[in-house]
Amino acid sequence: MADIGTEHSAAYHKELRKKSFRGRLKQTWNHIKRDRQLLLLFLPCMLFYVIFRYGPLYGLIIAFKDYSVFTGVLGSEWVGLEHFIKFFTNQDFWLLFRNTLLLGLYTLIFGFPFPIMLALLLNEVRTKWFKKSVQTFSYLPAFLSVVIISSMIIDFLSPNHGILNQMLAALGFEKKYFLVDPGWFRPIYVISEIWANAGYESIIYLAAIAGISPTLYEAAKVDGASRFHTIRHITLPGLFPTMLIMFILKTGSMIRVGYEKVLLLYNPMTYDVADVFSTYVYRKGLLESNYSYAAAVGLFEALVAMVMLLSANAISKRLGGNGLW
Repeated sequence: MADIGTEHSAAYHKELRKKSFRGRLKQTWNHIKRDRQLLLLFLPCMLFYVIFRYGPLYGLIIAFKDYSVFTGVLGSEWVGLEHFIKFFTNQDFWLLFRNTLLLGLYTLIFGFPFPIMLALLLNEVRTKWFKKSVQTFSYLPAFLSVVIISSMIIDFLSPNHGILNQMLAALGFEKKYFLVDPGWFRPIYVISEIWANAGYESIIYLAAIAGISPTLYEAAKVDGASRFHTIRHITLPGLFPTMLIMFILKTGSMIRVGYEKVLLLYNPMTYDVADVFSTYVYRKGLLESNYSYAAAVGLFEALVAMVMLLSANAISKRLGGNGLW
């Protein structure tokens, strides 16, 4: 009798799951029918990601193969983790790891607060023409290409006619060869990153400030709060969720230092402090045609970035209860 009861119970639960599954399918289909026009608008975006973002992931297979352009991806011989082992045992590995981590870390530490401070200051400015002028000038670098920014840096720091060296000479100091001095490469890179991105990123924080209820500020004024007190007790707490999300995103991309600016600014004199994973991938992959090895290095970099992003998100959720997902 007990076995019959158990069988009936199992059959009942199985039928319930079927009904529940059919119910979810029907509900999903109803949602698709209801929102078909919105989904149609979303289709080009989805196709873009499928073709240009997820499609190229197929090429990562060559990191585990000895890729040959004559035999193609599928015809190349499997070599397992050979390229990863070769990279980890390479004498350049720790140099690249240190340079990439330090450039990303310095950019995060010194670059993260600037857009927040700029947004706070702009929010307190009451003269409209001055506020718009500062906003326009601070946004302009974001619309310049990396090539133009790098050319401007080279021009400003030129030992012969660079404006900085001319100022040093006018003050009685000796001219400096900034771009061939390894000690100056990291400060130049970090400062140029702050200059290029602070204005553009401040838009996000200004938008977050605009979302804070004005009644909070009015109530604070009635209570006699100064501007400093409203910033400290209303604006900054209101910005905290946005700051947290931006910090997680920046932590995830900390290890992924772009190759363009480094490639345009570095030279053999500064290789020891400037060479990073992305420039190494460029040299090995495109200049030396060692595609499989370069793919292995790029895949390692992406995996480290993913681990850092997941860790930052987990720590954020544990500490503050907020995260990206």
